[in-house]
Amino acid sequence: MRDIIVIAIVMAGSLAALRRPWIGIMLWTWLSIMNPHRYTWGIAYGAPLAAVAAVSVLLGLLMTRERESPFKASPVTWFGLFMVWMTLSWLAGIDPEGDYEQWKKVMKIDIMIIVALMVLHSKQHIYALMWVCAGSLAILGIKGGIFTVLSGGVHRVWGPPGSFIEDNNEFALALVMTIPLLRFLQLQLRNALARHALTGTMLLCAASALGSQSRGALLAISGMLVFLWWNGKNKLGIGLLIMLVAIPLLMFMPDSWMERMATIGTYEADRSALGRISAWWSAWNSAFHYPFGVGFNSARPELFALYSPYPDFVHAAHSIYFQVLGNHGFVGLLLFLAIFVTTWRSAGWLRKHKSLVPEARWCGDLGSMCQVALAGYAVGGAFLSLAYFDLPYNIMVMIVITRIWVEKRSWLTEPVYAPGWKTIPGLVKPAEATKGA
Repeated sequence: MRDIIVIAIVMAGSLAALRRPWIGIMLWTWLSIMNPHRYTWGIAYGAPLAAVAAVSVLLGLLMTRERESPFKASPVTWFGLFMVWMTLSWLAGIDPEGDYEQWKKVMKIDIMIIVALMVLHSKQHIYALMWVCAGSLAILGIKGGIFTVLSGGVHRVWGPPGSFIEDNNEFALALVMTIPLLRFLQLQLRNALARHALTGTMLLCAASALGSQSRGALLAISGMLVFLWWNGKNKLGIGLLIMLVAIPLLMFMPDSWMERMATIGTYEADRSALGRISAWWSAWNSAFHYPFGVGFNSARPELFALYSPYPDFVHAAHSIYFQVLGNHGFVGLLLFLAIFVTTWRSAGWLRKHKSLVPEARWCGDLGSMCQVALAGYAVGGAFLSLAYFDLPYNIMVMIVITRIWVEKRSWLTEPVYAPGWKTIPGLVKPAEATKGA
């Protein structure tokens, strides 16, 4: 039954994408982030559903006139340069043939990010992408949160099989980043029941992240909450709210969870932590000898034997920074950082211009909550390998498009669109939505 539902959704979305490519972008994003086909047991599990969605988007792109240049702002320029450099790094790397599959996987995602920037431009599109990104992970977060509560937090929560976030650590970080995106959506809703439902969803996502027993996720959510508190106007109120939520969640977790988190301060006795340190040294030292990087696999015994003080600890970097450094060298790391530094600045621009007109106040909320999500990514990513995952780049897309929307004063020309559960894009036309939001 699950196979039939997933395949039916993909077929319907792909047909719609031929006329409206932006719908295909939503379909691709849903498949790429949530990986719903990985929760089936039949033909859909291994079917090339994402490829079907991508082809439909590209065909629709050829037929539509509603496309623009994707290079709309500096984050996109840096992103394009990063794509070029990753390709050069792969070709000049140690094993181009062996790294081909990973290069192809990353390029598929990045090309669809570029296509998204070509076809998404309206407030409706921005909200649609936000709902798809946050909703895809929120569904998994609800499932994992309920499992954590029912099991007492004893068992770990894992992500979709065969995806970038299959591992408990990466899945937890993705959920941490989802929480502020859900908060943005909650701020736009007026229905009290819907707002309470999103509050429960955020709590379950937090419980699921903690239930993953990921130490990196704990650091990410801590860093995110500190940033949220520091930038809030009512620091006392926000601080009390964080304590009211965090303390019960932490007290609920079992002793085994507490013992694992305590190893953050005793990394020298933890084999996993030493493996990361070994990988970081190997990435740092190899970057001096391979200017283009070694390709998409830097966890090679021969590299650790040459460049790590712990050659027996061959380990994945478990850090977005050292992952990119080891794979693509110092130039690759600088390009990667430039993407998110400029994205952060654009989000800050949205925060500063939130009071421009009432119709654009939601843009300030988006900038603020996207900065919170990026803060969690920056902190948690220091200890987790998630440099190529879609979500951070989708956040970049939303910020870039929103800034262009404000600069063009698009509220003067677009039909009124009030986002909500009854006006989900694709189900109604913008002109039919009632004024609000």
